[in-house]
Amino acid sequence: MFKLNKGDKIAIVSLSSGILGESFCSHQVDLAKKRLEELGLIPVFMPNSLKGIKELEANPILKVEDLIKAFSDKTIKGIITAIGGVDTYKTVEYILENKEYVDIIKNNKKFFMGYSDTTTNHLMLNKLGLSSFYGQSILTDISELDLDMLEYSKNALYNLFTENEFIYSPSKYWYEERKDFSKKQLNIPRVKHKELRGYELLKGNKVFSGRLIGGCIESICRYLDEKNFSDVYLVNSKYGIIPKDNKEKIVFLETSENKISKEQLKFNLELLKEYGFFDNINGLLIGKPQDEMYYEEYKKVYLEVFKDRDINIAYNLNFGHSYPHMIMQYDAMCHVDLENNKIKIGRI
Repeated sequence: MFKLNKGDKIAIVSLSSGILGESFCSHQVDLAKKRLEELGLIPVFMPNSLKGIKELEANPILKVEDLIKAFSDKTIKGIITAIGGVDTYKTVEYILENKEYVDIIKNNKKFFMGYSDTTTNHLMLNKLGLSSFYGQSILTDISELDLDMLEYSKNALYNLFTENEFIYSPSKYWYEERKDFSKKQLNIPRVKHKELRGYELLKGNKVFSGRLIGGCIESICRYLDEKNFSDVYLVNSKYGIIPKDNKEKIVFLETSENKISKEQLKFNLELLKEYGFFDNINGLLIGKPQDEMYYEEYKKVYLEVFKDRDINIAYNLNFGHSYPHMIMQYDAMCHVDLENNKIKIGRI
């Protein structure tokens, strides 16, 4: 079981966007250090994590070097990604073509957390036998600009210091994405709204269970869209990081800050359906859309795409690009009980 303890060293890595290293993010770097230390953790910014957008975009091997150093350093107990982006796929070949790197990861399994484009890392690590955590990142969660992290997100983080299962109910509030992350926003809270809907059952049974797999829809579907993302498509064609055999699993999916149209969502879901991603699964968990944009429209898309499937679909969960954030472990057993508005996720 992956459990955090006070005194643990936590590596911070930039595996997609290098924005953490830009000068306009320096106040968030300071916040990350402060918040992690308040949790009793020791933050370790990996050597290339602060080299900035251009340097890391041009040299994906630098991202890989940081990740492998974090796994090989036995004093480091966990890894948290800085933020998502669009080009994590460029790191896959460097890792999976290097037997030494693969062995380092397999022989030094440790806590790993992030979301969004970090979906690529999660699915690659899952292929190598590591059950990582889809949940929070440095810039959007740990470095929340308000006086403290969002309470719901922080409570999920606290649970990592125990061996307890995660037990979630709908957050009492949901929060809008910030339009300004500059230093002048320090100590200013996000715009928040009272949660009026809670978990919604779109289709199927109110109670179901299965082991977890999933991530950000756009990140996954770029690997299946040969026409629009041929370079990303080739990565999956060669390495097969998007799993096909999800029998009896619960798939969790969420849309990004791009707030894709209902047409694009349908296109993406059909890609996944054709690929076999949903074959014989036990259910779907769908994250609340960021800022509740297209909330009702998306519901109709899910019902349309799965009208020919006998499938359980729970909607409006607190994970992904909406705020606040649950933490969900890949491969962990998840029990969904919408009769009592509870989601229980085990620990492995």
